Amino acid sequence: MSDPTPDPVPDEHTEPRDDPHDDLHEGSVIPVSGAGGSRRRRRRGRGCLPVLIVLAVLGGLLYVGVTKGVEVIKDQFSEAADFAGPGSGKVNFEVEPGDTSTDIGRNLKDQGVVASVDAFVAAANGEPRAGGIQVGFYALKKEMSAEDALQVLVDPANIISNAITFPEGLRVVDILDIFVENTDFKRRDFEKVLDNPGPLGLPGYAEGNAEGYLFPSTYGFGPNETPTSMLTAMVDRWKQAADDAGLEDAAAALDLSPHELMTVASLVEAEGRGDDMPKISRVIYNRLDDVDGPTIGRLQIDATVNYALGRELVAIPTLDDLEVDSPYNTYANAGLPPGPIEAPGDAAIQAASNPADGDWLFYVTVNLETGETKFTESYDEFLAFKDQLRDYCATQSDRC
Repeated sequence: MSDPTPDPVPDEHTEPRDDPHDDLHEGSVIPVSGAGGSRRRRRRGRGCLPVLIVLAVLGGLLYVGVTKGVEVIKDQFSEAADFAGPGSGKVNFEVEPGDTSTDIGRNLKDQGVVASVDAFVAAANGEPRAGGIQVGFYALKKEMSAEDALQVLVDPANIISNAITFPEGLRVVDILDIFVENTDFKRRDFEKVLDNPGPLGLPGYAEGNAEGYLFPSTYGFGPNETPTSMLTAMVDRWKQAADDAGLEDAAAALDLSPHELMTVASLVEAEGRGDDMPKISRVIYNRLDDVDGPTIGRLQIDATVNYALGRELVAIPTLDDLEVDSPYNTYANAGLPPGPIEAPGDAAIQAASNPADGDWLFYVTVNLETGETKFTESYDEFLAFKDQLRDYCATQSDRC
């Protein structure tokens, strides 16, 4: 029997087995089963997503930046929106105290007058008069060009106002007559304000009585004025006159209250004119001090009697009128009446605050046409002056 030889064992390192993936060329990705392969695929997926998000955000930011840049460039190099035409309709536009060109432009745009604030500001920057635009109301139109609107505003003649003139020497009742004649308000509208005068800003020493504190002047009232605002404007103007005259300091120097000084000013307004006012002021003060002399401290001013009777202050009172029972009757009562009898102007307030120097106790206007007035401290000379007035009235004038 022969000894059989065992079959050789193939060496797996020297004779590779047939590989079903041999047809895959080098570098191909071969799917690998099992947990390890799965973990590798998940890690690879999470790495791509953040990159995509970052790219999206960067792309969005780039778009916004480019868009904004284009808008800025357009703003820099394009003209501001502006209307072309002269406009239509009607707009009552108000320029208020402290308004700048930008403020005005913004308000114009809000009211539909101009197309843009920038267009108005650009027009104003090219107009030297734009810095002098005055406070007030102006008649404008809808959809005006900025330049057209500006040209209306720079001309003070275009301010809408109802100009009303109040002469010196008017009582409150006379002032209300003028308001009723020149506005659309009724007398009772003004009387309601005067009955509750708190908003007017009257000084405390007026004790709520506007007589004498509605300053005589010419006022330009806008279309939105009310009885309260118009009367307040007159009181405000009086405050200016009082400050100019140093009213309170002058009253203290004369040993009077400011209200008493205003009362004197109203009497000066009723009795004098021009350069004679400081002299008449002095006569009033001299008479107030003359308690033991010929006047016994009585002013004997006709206008106060007329005020007590509720009639025109220039009327010549009769002997019966001089007996009227009223604290305003300065023939019957010594001293000042309770308050002003009319509205004094600047000159009368200044004269009352700064009386002339002199010892006069009497004065007579001997010529009603020219206003010539003679002053004296002598009662006899005073009677002679009165005779001159009678001769004048008999031969030269029918105004007596």
